[in-house]
Amino acid sequence: MKKLLLALINSVRDKKRSAKRNLKVASRNLTRNKRRNSILAVAIAFGFFVVTAIDGLTSGMVGNLENQITQLVGGNVICQGLEWKNPETADGKVHIVNIVRDRDYIKNIVDELDIKYEYYSCFTMSGGTAIFNGKKTSLQLYGRDLEEKLLKDSFQFVSGGVDLNVKNGLIISDKTADALNLQVGDEIIYSTYTVYGQNTFADMTITGILKSNSFVNSVQAYANIEDVNEIIEMPEGGYSMFSIYLRDNNAQTKAAMMIEARIRKDHEKNPEINVTNRALAMKTNPTNIGKGIEKQIDSRKPENEWKGVMYGVETLYDEIPQIKTVLNIVHLVTTVILIVILLIVMVGVSNTYRMVLYERIREIGTMRAIGMGGKDTRHVFTNEAVILCVIGALAGLIFAVIVMAIVHCIYIDNESLSFFLQKGHFTFRLSPVSIIIQYVILIVLTSLAVLGSAKQAARMSPAEALRTVK
Repeated sequence: MKKLLLALINSVRDKKRSAKRNLKVASRNLTRNKRRNSILAVAIAFGFFVVTAIDGLTSGMVGNLENQITQLVGGNVICQGLEWKNPETADGKVHIVNIVRDRDYIKNIVDELDIKYEYYSCFTMSGGTAIFNGKKTSLQLYGRDLEEKLLKDSFQFVSGGVDLNVKNGLIISDKTADALNLQVGDEIIYSTYTVYGQNTFADMTITGILKSNSFVNSVQAYANIEDVNEIIEMPEGGYSMFSIYLRDNNAQTKAAMMIEARIRKDHEKNPEINVTNRALAMKTNPTNIGKGIEKQIDSRKPENEWKGVMYGVETLYDEIPQIKTVLNIVHLVTTVILIVILLIVMVGVSNTYRMVLYERIREIGTMRAIGMGGKDTRHVFTNEAVILCVIGALAGLIFAVIVMAIVHCIYIDNESLSFFLQKGHFTFRLSPVSIIIQYVILIVLTSLAVLGSAKQAARMSPAEALRTVK
């Protein structure tokens, strides 16, 4: 038993020594034909650079689109409160009132469940018309806490700013300002509807004008949530929506399910606390859960009627499932592009190592004659190619990072691209997981590319190799 264990230890040591020797020989061989190896490494670097840049750019563009929509709705998990209001007359229509009366209810649930988030927001939405000097334009007004750091950081003011000392202070886009010929300090009439559907008006003063870079944020406007609540007659302490911005985008569905399950527990104690059913929405609309949830609160269906408040819990991907689909397609396309480019490069690697095999026939014979095994000979060839490709890929990655940093500094003033930019700049997102997968694919394809030449070298007879005249 002792001799067997000793033999096993010696075998492991011999394998380690052999692996180190093979790696050393392979590294030394790379310096023998520097020009050819450099050209091959540059080809690999270029392929890896193209794939990394495309992956980083497309992921960054989709991420910026997601961030802008997230900023628009205040987060990536949204909870709204809805009340069913029957008509006061026989020919009237059912009215769904968007009110969350208890400002702390959802926040307490989120904290109780220990859901990890960057920030949360309570806000009130109001659609209406801005009127000034006989001109008018549509506004989508958001009542927000204007002291929220993330919101303030997202503002790009052309003039003015946030002024909480002004009653009914209004922040508008530069396009709205141009349409109505408005400046900071001007007063407009804001025409809208109360939460119960009655028409109402309010005088509002322009305190800030924002740079807009798309149609959507050109109609956006912001005001203090308490001022907006007063204008639309929101009950004291109430708001339209509660949203949280999760640290992990992939945890949206899990967080929504947890919040929904917790509210359902309260429904068992209090029938006037209701919540939508995500599981049912997934069955009725598996590709668009948001629409499935909307069906459950459709006022045209009398069977949907509820007492008290109905909490609707949705995620950003429920409302806009295309974002996740696009992100998955981006990664799939870049992986396919990587494989295609690498296959082209690997053809060059394979041809190169056929030439290397021919050039080193006598050298291989000498190494085999002094005791190097066929397996070790094969490993030398494979290690040499893998080292060359990894170095080339690393150079391509570094070059891609440098180019991406330069491109990020260039300001892009293009409205059609604005949704995919961050304050007028391209951003790049590199996923460590994607890079690791790309490296694994590279190593596998490289090993396969030199496999034929490596096997031929391993099977070569030392005597025959030494007799070969090149």
